[in-house]
Amino acid sequence: MPVDGALPARLIERFAQGQAPRAIERTTIVEAAVAIEINGLAYAVMMATPADFDDFALGFCLSEQLIETPEQFESSEASELTRGWLLRVALTSDCAAPLVERARLRLTEGSCGLCGIESLDQVLRPLPRVTTVFDVSDAALFAAGAALRDRQPLGLATGAAHAAAFCRADGTIVTVREDVGRHNAFDKLIGALARDGTIPAQGFVLLSARCSFELVQKAVLAGVPVLATVSAASTLALDAAREHGLRLVSLLRNDSFLDQPA
Repeated sequence: MPVDGALPARLIERFAQGQAPRAIERTTIVEAAVAIEINGLAYAVMMATPADFDDFALGFCLSEQLIETPEQFESSEASELTRGWLLRVALTSDCAAPLVERARLRLTEGSCGLCGIESLDQVLRPLPRVTTVFDVSDAALFAAGAALRDRQPLGLATGAAHAAAFCRADGTIVTVREDVGRHNAFDKLIGALARDGTIPAQGFVLLSARCSFELVQKAVLAGVPVLATVSAASTLALDAAREHGLRLVSLLRNDSFLDQPA
């Protein structure tokens, strides 16, 4: 059965024990350049999986703090081009000033990272403190971790997708979004929750990825009280989570995890 965001690829499978190579067709995740244009202004180019574009556009604008509420998001339209995709986004007119400022700062960003004092100040900008107290039991975290794999159709088909899942207090997975990029998967999830009217503070988020500072930043801005990740967290991620009141769970396995309480 075709999976959204995946295409077949012809490859050669080779073996270590002297077995003859064979030609196979393997389902492969789509990675494409997605140019994001907001209110007619070229804003960013992301390498992403072309699926769930409406969720991605809304979540991206919320994570970038270009909008404060979903009501300021008017529309999005994705068009496939010869060398990638163009994602046109329309925001309400009151978002014009922060949009222009963020676009100006993005001009100093490069593929090797961020350059310039203003860009560093923007990336490490002050964040609100997570004020919601949300109790998640060890059993709920283990339950969500055990269930995540079966909720990843793109990951199961390709072995190359990151997933972001929103879970209830008992560990039940409610919503999942996938992408070739872990940041994109989280943005898609944030957008999906906003579109559905789901309050992030009433659950926790589970990511199938290493936990970096940017993912902690997205969680804090979205109002997520507990962030759990399958892989380890970086030093800056741990510091940011501690500073802003986010409980951070990492290296979630079927029998253990690392916990940094809020």
